[in-house]
Amino acid sequence: MIPVLVLNAGSSSLKYQLLDMDDRSVCASGLVEKIGEDEGSLTHRTPGAAPLTEPGAIPDHGTALDRVLAAFERTGGLTEAPFAVGHRVVHGGDRFSGPTVVDDDVLEQIRELVPLAPLHNPANIAGIEVARARYPGTPQVAVFDTAFHTAMPPHAWRYALPRNLADRLRIRRYGFHGTSHGYVARTAAAHLRRPLDQLALVTLHLGNGCSAAAVAGGRSIDTSMGLTPLGGLVMGTRSGDLDPGIVAHLHREGGLDLDTIDTLLNKESGMRGLAGSNDLREVHAKADAGDPDAAEALAVFCYRIRCTVGAYAAALGRLDAVVFTAGIGENDADVRARVCAGLGVLGVEVDDVRNTARSREPRTISADGSRVVVLVVPTDEELEIAEQTLAVVGGAAR
Repeated sequence: MIPVLVLNAGSSSLKYQLLDMDDRSVCASGLVEKIGEDEGSLTHRTPGAAPLTEPGAIPDHGTALDRVLAAFERTGGLTEAPFAVGHRVVHGGDRFSGPTVVDDDVLEQIRELVPLAPLHNPANIAGIEVARARYPGTPQVAVFDTAFHTAMPPHAWRYALPRNLADRLRIRRYGFHGTSHGYVARTAAAHLRRPLDQLALVTLHLGNGCSAAAVAGGRSIDTSMGLTPLGGLVMGTRSGDLDPGIVAHLHREGGLDLDTIDTLLNKESGMRGLAGSNDLREVHAKADAGDPDAAEALAVFCYRIRCTVGAYAAALGRLDAVVFTAGIGENDADVRARVCAGLGVLGVEVDDVRNTARSREPRTISADGSRVVVLVVPTDEELEIAEQTLAVVGGAAR
């Protein structure tokens, strides 16, 4: 057994998965929620057993990991230190282009990038610090959301700002969800039985956070998120792209300060701002009940995705496949149909029966005569992080 523990630390949560990299199987997984709040909870899952659920206050990430390790002691699966620990880190800036073994210098560089991802990197750092303290002799590996997109050419990542200012403040398009986009691109190529280096793909990671990537020959040449995860497509609570002048207008005419505007755009906009909910299942239910705001919100959501697919087809020069993934992309047949309905000009034709069939396996949902293949590929970011972690530490069993 080669046990690799994957930690995905959020500001108030800790998602984890233990994988046996001998056969890529999941030994256990779970989620610690509401860290730092009055009432928290741990849900721990092992194959073939009922979930272990433990309520109770969890003051910090250190306590959260203690709870996780205690759950392992009760259920088995991790009785000693893992072979390695892989950490999702949201922002690697322009410094990290691949998985990196964490030492004091690397941790300090990640800390210096906090201004670029103030909602994400501090939690990722907390997860790393806790794991280093618990397992001082175990390699800790940072796997960056931004790394997959470092191949973008300058004409895709540069903003039209004064160069000196942009360079000094590191203002550029970085992109996110890179582990997901990379994983589903490779999985799509395997499903199609075609070499990845010969494919032009648009990958759509659609969940509470949404992003698109143009993938040419396995490399990201453009992506919808930018300096931060706020840009691009409409999301659950994030606005996505908007006229930058709106920020100044909200300040001058609305009387909102910058912190309030930041909260508005990140936590109160998107589908929540348009339809009153960031759960697309609720938005569908409202639209079906005749709510015009919900119906319009769905139209806006799908229209922006469709326009991005068209733009990326132009950037790629051709389009072989559109790949849907993540919570909405994998499970919402209506969204897939709406997005693809306007892409007939590119040669996209979806088969209604295939689109509405459910499966946890990669599958084709386009019609047999479609010039562009449309796929649904379940993402597995934890496996991707574990694979990259194992690769960077050598992959040899103890």
